[in-house]
Amino acid sequence: MPRIIVTAEDPHIPDSVGITLDEDVRTVHLSTDHAASQLVERIAWAVRDAEARCSAEPAMALSNGVAVR
Repeated sequence: MPRIIVTAEDPHIPDSVGITLDEDVRTVHLSTDHAASQLVERIAWAVRDAEARCSAEPAMALSNGVAVR
């Protein structure tokens, strides 16, 4: 089955890969303008999420309620 997968590697965490979209895709998803635009919208959201993940600052961990890096 054809799939669309959008992933993001977190530059702050070695060997990390986050999946922002993993979806089966069929011709029905492209059969009408409405269906195609919904698919493109989901892809756009996933790409934005992946870009945000790649450009975000390293997550801050909490230690006894105090943020630490």
